[in-house]
Amino acid sequence: MTTTSPDRAPGARSAWRSWRRSRPFWGGLLVTLGALEILASVRAPLPVILHVGPQGLASYLVPLLLLVCGVLLLANPSQRLFYSVVAMLLALGSWLTSNLGGFVVGLLLSLIGACLAFAWTPRRGPSRPARSVRDQAGPVRDQAGPARDQAGPARDQAGPARDQTDPVN
Repeated sequence: MTTTSPDRAPGARSAWRSWRRSRPFWGGLLVTLGALEILASVRAPLPVILHVGPQGLASYLVPLLLLVCGVLLLANPSQRLFYSVVAMLLALGSWLTSNLGGFVVGLLLSLIGACLAFAWTPRRGPSRPARSVRDQAGPVRDQAGPARDQAGPARDQAGPARDQTDPVN
Protein backbone atom coordinates (compact mmCIF):
# COMPACT_ATOMS: atom_id res chain seq x y z
CA MET A 1 0.00 0.00 0.00
CA THR A 2 1.37 3.36 -0.99
CA THR A 3 0.51 6.61 0.63
CA THR A 4 0.70 10.01 -0.96
CA SER A 5 1.99 12.96 0.90
CA PRO A 6 -0.67 15.44 2.00
CA ASP A 7 0.97 18.28 0.06
CA ARG A 8 0.88 16.35 -3.22
CA ALA A 9 -2.81 15.45 -3.17
CA PRO A 10 -4.13 19.04 -3.15
CA GLY A 11 -1.78 19.94 -6.02
CA ALA A 12 -2.95 16.98 -8.09
CA ARG A 13 -6.55 17.72 -7.24
CA SER A 14 -6.24 21.38 -8.23
CA ALA A 15 -4.42 20.42 -11.45
CA TRP A 16 -7.22 17.99 -12.30
CA ARG A 17 -9.84 20.62 -11.47
CA SER A 18 -8.16 23.28 -13.63
CA TRP A 19 -7.78 20.80 -16.54
CA ARG A 20 -11.42 19.74 -16.23
CA ARG A 21 -12.67 23.33 -16.11
CA SER A 22 -10.62 24.35 -19.15
CA ARG A 23 -12.70 22.18 -21.52
CA PRO A 24 -16.27 20.92 -21.98
CA PHE A 25 -15.55 17.94 -19.73
CA TRP A 26 -19.06 16.75 -18.93
CA GLY A 27 -20.25 17.22 -22.49
CA GLY A 28 -17.33 15.23 -23.89
CA LEU A 29 -17.74 12.54 -21.26
CA LEU A 30 -21.46 12.10 -21.99
CA VAL A 31 -20.86 11.98 -25.75
CA THR A 32 -18.18 9.34 -25.21
CA LEU A 33 -20.39 7.28 -22.88
CA GLY A 34 -23.30 7.54 -25.31
CA ALA A 35 -21.09 6.36 -28.17
CA LEU A 36 -19.83 3.41 -26.10
CA GLU A 37 -23.40 2.47 -25.22
CA ILE A 38 -24.51 2.63 -28.86
CA LEU A 39 -21.50 0.56 -29.90
CA ALA A 40 -22.27 -1.98 -27.18
CA SER A 41 -25.86 -2.28 -28.35
CA VAL A 42 -24.66 -2.89 -31.90
CA ARG A 43 -22.29 -5.58 -30.67
CA ALA A 44 -24.93 -7.15 -28.41
CA PRO A 45 -25.75 -10.75 -29.32
CA LEU A 46 -29.44 -10.14 -29.99
CA PRO A 47 -30.94 -12.55 -32.54
CA VAL A 48 -33.75 -10.12 -33.42
CA ILE A 49 -31.44 -7.45 -34.87
CA LEU A 50 -29.73 -8.21 -38.17
CA HIS A 51 -26.98 -6.08 -39.73
CA VAL A 52 -26.07 -6.86 -43.32
CA GLY A 53 -24.14 -4.96 -45.97
CA PRO A 54 -23.89 -1.19 -45.91
CA GLN A 55 -26.35 -0.96 -43.02
CA GLY A 56 -23.96 -3.05 -40.94
CA LEU A 57 -21.08 -0.72 -41.77
CA ALA A 58 -23.10 2.37 -40.80
CA SER A 59 -24.08 0.77 -37.50
CA TYR A 60 -20.39 0.58 -36.57
CA LEU A 61 -19.25 3.77 -38.26
CA VAL A 62 -21.72 6.15 -36.55
CA PRO A 63 -20.83 5.22 -32.94
CA LEU A 64 -17.11 5.15 -33.76
CA LEU A 65 -17.28 8.67 -35.20
CA LEU A 66 -19.34 9.72 -32.19
CA LEU A 67 -16.64 8.29 -29.93
CA VAL A 68 -13.99 10.26 -31.83
CA CYS A 69 -16.06 13.44 -31.42
CA GLY A 70 -16.34 12.82 -27.67
CA VAL A 71 -12.59 12.33 -27.30
CA LEU A 72 -11.85 15.38 -29.46
CA LEU A 73 -14.19 17.49 -27.33
CA LEU A 74 -11.95 16.64 -24.39
CA ALA A 75 -8.67 16.95 -26.27
CA ASN A 76 -9.32 20.07 -28.37
CA PRO A 77 -11.82 22.39 -26.66
CA SER A 78 -11.19 25.27 -29.06
CA GLN A 79 -13.13 23.39 -31.76
CA ARG A 80 -16.00 22.45 -29.46
CA LEU A 81 -18.71 24.04 -31.61
CA PHE A 82 -17.85 21.95 -34.67
CA TYR A 83 -17.44 18.71 -32.73
CA SER A 84 -20.66 19.21 -30.79
CA VAL A 85 -22.72 19.89 -33.92
CA VAL A 86 -21.24 16.79 -35.61
CA ALA A 87 -21.95 14.78 -32.43
CA MET A 88 -25.58 15.96 -32.44
CA LEU A 89 -26.03 14.94 -36.07
CA LEU A 90 -24.36 11.57 -35.49
CA ALA A 91 -26.47 10.93 -32.40
CA LEU A 92 -29.62 11.65 -34.36
CA GLY A 93 -28.35 9.44 -37.18
CA SER A 94 -27.79 6.60 -34.73
CA TRP A 95 -31.57 6.38 -34.34
CA LEU A 96 -31.76 4.94 -37.87
CA THR A 97 -28.48 3.03 -38.08
CA SER A 98 -27.75 1.62 -34.64
CA ASN A 99 -30.65 -0.12 -32.88
CA LEU A 100 -32.70 3.00 -32.20
CA GLY A 101 -29.65 4.90 -31.00
CA GLY A 102 -28.53 2.22 -28.57
CA PHE A 103 -32.05 1.60 -27.34
CA VAL A 104 -32.53 5.38 -26.88
CA VAL A 105 -30.11 5.55 -23.92
CA GLY A 106 -27.01 6.17 -26.04
CA LEU A 107 -28.92 8.62 -28.20
CA LEU A 108 -30.01 10.68 -25.19
CA LEU A 109 -26.58 10.58 -23.54
CA SER A 110 -24.92 11.75 -26.74
CA LEU A 111 -27.46 14.49 -27.41
CA ILE A 112 -27.28 15.87 -23.88
CA GLY A 113 -23.49 15.75 -23.97
CA ALA A 114 -23.35 17.50 -27.35
CA CYS A 115 -25.70 20.21 -26.07
CA LEU A 116 -23.57 20.70 -22.96
CA ALA A 117 -20.42 20.95 -25.07
CA PHE A 118 -22.06 23.43 -27.44
CA ALA A 119 -23.16 25.65 -24.55
CA TRP A 120 -19.84 25.52 -22.68
CA THR A 121 -17.72 28.67 -22.65
CA PRO A 122 -14.14 28.91 -21.45
CA ARG A 123 -13.43 30.70 -18.20
CA ARG A 124 -11.89 34.09 -18.41
CA GLY A 125 -9.96 35.47 -15.46
CA PRO A 126 -11.68 36.82 -12.34
CA SER A 127 -14.65 38.96 -13.16
CA ARG A 128 -14.24 42.65 -12.47
CA PRO A 129 -16.66 45.44 -13.20
CA ALA A 130 -15.91 46.96 -16.57
CA ARG A 131 -14.51 50.46 -16.55
CA SER A 132 -16.10 52.95 -18.84
CA VAL A 133 -14.16 55.17 -21.19
CA ARG A 134 -14.83 58.12 -18.90
CA ASP A 135 -13.29 56.31 -15.94
CA GLN A 136 -10.19 55.45 -17.93
CA ALA A 137 -9.67 58.97 -19.31
CA GLY A 138 -9.37 60.70 -15.94
CA PRO A 139 -9.60 64.49 -15.55
CA VAL A 140 -9.70 66.63 -18.69
CA ARG A 141 -8.01 70.01 -18.94
CA ASP A 142 -9.51 72.81 -20.98
CA GLN A 143 -7.17 75.31 -22.52
CA ALA A 144 -9.10 78.19 -20.99
CA GLY A 145 -9.74 76.88 -17.51
CA PRO A 146 -8.67 74.59 -14.65
CA ALA A 147 -8.92 70.80 -14.60
CA ARG A 148 -12.43 69.39 -14.45
CA ASP A 149 -13.87 65.91 -14.28
CA GLN A 150 -15.66 64.75 -17.43
CA ALA A 151 -18.67 63.57 -15.45
CA GLY A 152 -19.32 66.92 -13.73
CA PRO A 153 -19.96 70.46 -15.00
CA ALA A 154 -17.09 72.88 -15.48
CA ARG A 155 -16.70 75.24 -12.53
CA ASP A 156 -14.92 78.51 -12.59
CA GLN A 157 -12.72 79.20 -9.60
CA ALA A 158 -13.57 82.91 -9.67
CA GLY A 159 -17.30 82.56 -9.22
CA PRO A 160 -20.27 80.25 -8.78
CA ALA A 161 -21.36 77.78 -11.44
CA ARG A 162 -23.68 79.14 -14.09
CA ASP A 163 -27.20 77.89 -14.17
CA GLN A 164 -27.85 76.17 -17.48
CA THR A 165 -31.59 76.87 -17.37
CA ASP A 166 -31.11 80.65 -17.36
CA PRO A 167 -31.21 81.92 -21.00
CA VAL A 168 -29.37 85.16 -20.12
CA ASN A 169 -26.18 83.41 -19.06
